[in-house]
Amino acid sequence: MNKQDEQNIFPVAALLFGAVIWGLLWYPYRVLEQAGVSGPAATAITYVIALLLGLAVFRKSVRRAQIFGGEPHLLLGIGLFAGWTNLAYVLGVIHGEIMRVLLLFFLAPLWTILFSRFLLKEVLKPRGYLVVAFSLAGAIVMLWQPENGFSLPSSYGDWMGLSAGFMFALSNVLSRRDQFHDIRLKSLAVWTGVTMIAFSYSLFLPDWLVWSNISAQMCLLLLGVGVVVFGLSMVVQYGLTHTPANRAIVIMLFELVIAALAAYFLAGEAMTPREWVGGAMIVSASLFSARMNRG
Repeated sequence: MNKQDEQNIFPVAALLFGAVIWGLLWYPYRVLEQAGVSGPAATAITYVIALLLGLAVFRKSVRRAQIFGGEPHLLLGIGLFAGWTNLAYVLGVIHGEIMRVLLLFFLAPLWTILFSRFLLKEVLKPRGYLVVAFSLAGAIVMLWQPENGFSLPSSYGDWMGLSAGFMFALSNVLSRRDQFHDIRLKSLAVWTGVTMIAFSYSLFLPDWLVWSNISAQMCLLLLGVGVVVFGLSMVVQYGLTHTPANRAIVIMLFELVIAALAAYFLAGEAMTPREWVGGAMIVSASLFSARMNRG
């Protein structure tokens, strides 16, 4: 294997690894919820662990001038919107059906096209309208109720998955617009934003965390998930930085395969034929959006 092959393989391997872990990461959050650690509390704790690790690793390379230089409001927006993305994702996979939540989340390419049009002034090409139409058609098929026709998302989990994809797209567009701050600062902003949003949300919940009821095993699980979140962020950022966007989104869709298998074997969840058809349309729209990035 020559050096060029290695340079191509490592980023792809990083994205595949990230897709596998993201497809499984819902399970420990469900375990923590069942053990008495609410989704918002678990999210806040695991991401503050990732944040502390990030501050320790990047302490010598992060300067005040870097944070407040350029357009710092973009960095703030990235953190806050990514904060809601990750919290909503956790709440969705805890309280909803895994695959429905993930497929609604993968409407993100639709929102990305719209946000890019208004925030980045990118002109929507004819293929962009095809992505919009196919994404919406897939969502309609998934949400179709034979007795009532089309309905809005029918559960709390559905709404969380939909809002997570919406905020994910907005955070990504702001990240693309922000050319001043590097990956390390953006990662720190994301971990900070998730910690703040999740902790603030958890304050409105009764008995959101009772440490006396949490076993040592659950404390170790929280620590382990926090370390995984930190490492996963670094691995995925590396893969995204060194892989063309059209290839990256195809690779990351592997998360759906892992999540479908995990949901079936770990949670006993299976999708209906109608949900499979709608999901296939949403995935196809994501693939079409990837083709739009080819130069």
